[in-house]
Amino acid sequence: MSLTLDLAGKTVVVTGGARGVGAGISRAFLEAGADVIAVARREPDALPRGGGREAAFVSLDVRDADAAEAFAAGLDRVDVLVNNAGGAPFRPLTDGPLRTHLKIIELNLTGPLIMARTLRPLMPDGSSVINIGSVSGVRPSPGTAAYGAAKAGLHSLTQSLAVEWAPRVRVNTLVLGMIRTELAHLHYGDEAGVEAVGRTVPMGRLGDPFEVGAACVYLASDLASYVTGSQMLLHGGGERPAFLDAATVNKEESR
Repeated sequence: MSLTLDLAGKTVVVTGGARGVGAGISRAFLEAGADVIAVARREPDALPRGGGREAAFVSLDVRDADAAEAFAAGLDRVDVLVNNAGGAPFRPLTDGPLRTHLKIIELNLTGPLIMARTLRPLMPDGSSVINIGSVSGVRPSPGTAAYGAAKAGLHSLTQSLAVEWAPRVRVNTLVLGMIRTELAHLHYGDEAGVEAVGRTVPMGRLGDPFEVGAACVYLASDLASYVTGSQMLLHGGGERPAFLDAATVNKEESR
């Protein structure tokens, strides 16, 4: 068995792959030698670069099944699909029109289902699907309930497809904690807010998009050849339990 992170000659599709976390994922795969197709609804000012090469770009709304079929018709093969497109603004469930919440579910759950189903016929034995999940799908997600529910469904989709498509295609979820992107201020506030939130993470900071990409490269590589149906946590150690700060005992600093 060859154990390598060299993905030269592999074709990787990254949804939402031109900005934020997706750009970090695209760059990591480029650094590993893969050919990357970043798909998103809007073309960015600059495309991700790595290893002296640049990602290709295709405009695509992953919620549009017909558009996904047209996209697939232009490809010869896909070795790795990273379902990264997603996200949601802070919006309690009773705020705004119902359609807004339903569209969040479509983007974060229906879109990955469409892309996985559509590209599966192009995936040779040994291929990999990586669904970008969230801690919001494994713990309460107040203020983003539809998003959390969609991510929980995505985790379930991963487990089911891992069984349906084994042993030919591996399917895994990368469960993200808080990652610092150009939109971090929308969730955490100004620089002081971002740093304060980072201090709540055991690692003392928010994650970097390239670190997400590095984990994706691992999951797509030969090093993870027996890893499927899994939820890999990438959250810097998670969140400190609230009861530790609320309790009136055991406050001594650890040494």
